Amino acid sequence: MLCMPDLPKKPETKTFEVGIQPWKAAVHASILANGESHRTADSPMPDVAVVGSLVERLRWLAFPGFFGPRVVDLPSLEKHIDGLLDELRALLFGQMEAAFAYDPVGSHGCQASEARRRASEALEGFLERIPAVRSLLAEDATAAYQGDPAMHHLDEAILCCPGVSALIVHRFAHELHLRSVPLIPRMMSEISHAATGIDIHPGAVIGRRMFIDHGTGVVIGETTRIGEGCRLYQGVTLGAKRLEVDETGRIRRGYRRHPTIEDDVTIYAGATILGEDTVIGRGSVVNGSVFVTSSVPAGSVVSGPNLEIRMRQREADRVR
Repeated sequence: MLCMPDLPKKPETKTFEVGIQPWKAAVHASILANGESHRTADSPMPDVAVVGSLVERLRWLAFPGFFGPRVVDLPSLEKHIDGLLDELRALLFGQMEAAFAYDPVGSHGCQASEARRRASEALEGFLERIPAVRSLLAEDATAAYQGDPAMHHLDEAILCCPGVSALIVHRFAHELHLRSVPLIPRMMSEISHAATGIDIHPGAVIGRRMFIDHGTGVVIGETTRIGEGCRLYQGVTLGAKRLEVDETGRIRRGYRRHPTIEDDVTIYAGATILGEDTVIGRGSVVNGSVFVTSSVPAGSVVSGPNLEIRMRQREADRVR
């Protein structure tokens, strides 16, 4: 006679007490105690996920066929671009309207009708700039290809260069910044920062034919001005000398605090250039790992102390 093994007993189902549990109550209290740590639907603001979708579609628009859906022929491409522009227009308008209505402290937001008007005005200006932005990005991609011997084709620069990727987002975000669109340009730049390791504030002005090689750790501050034909390598910081405060002790905002880089300047890895009065003259080369806080004339080569190399025998070799 076969003996059936005992089946495992079902675990007992625990019944929680009616009402909210203490740890949940504590979480609720921590949220409600700080009004700045949460937002509800009565506080309009851009949607992070939708802004991420906008960034992706602007990439499709910058280089159609390289990014986004592939199309079989030119008529299909035209149809794709028309649909993409209509989608971008609708998404952008909704997010820009929410951004202009955004009111974090009760004094900066617009009434619904005014937010709608400002969003419409800013959107039309942005859409008119798309051809010019695409032209700039095409020059950026060419500069990346011509400036990097590791690039074997222009397509490689478009598809694989993090500097080109960061500039796609920056140049579109900068157009929104120029139109005083709240929040969205900075959200776009931080999405790009997370993806590329390149941190460019949307307020920074960047000239034609920009090349950011490798890119990881590059920081370009809000009021930086960069001329045409410049080249930056990884770890470059274009920043402020100090944090200034006003008479109340609060951080001062809205003033010029970052350097100017004139045309055709090359800045090598790890260099730090600080200050609103600091101008790197046209055609200069700033070597790696230097710290610059004052201006240099055109055609300069900026170098740090020579590396001191000392040779010693390893302990393991001495005991053999």
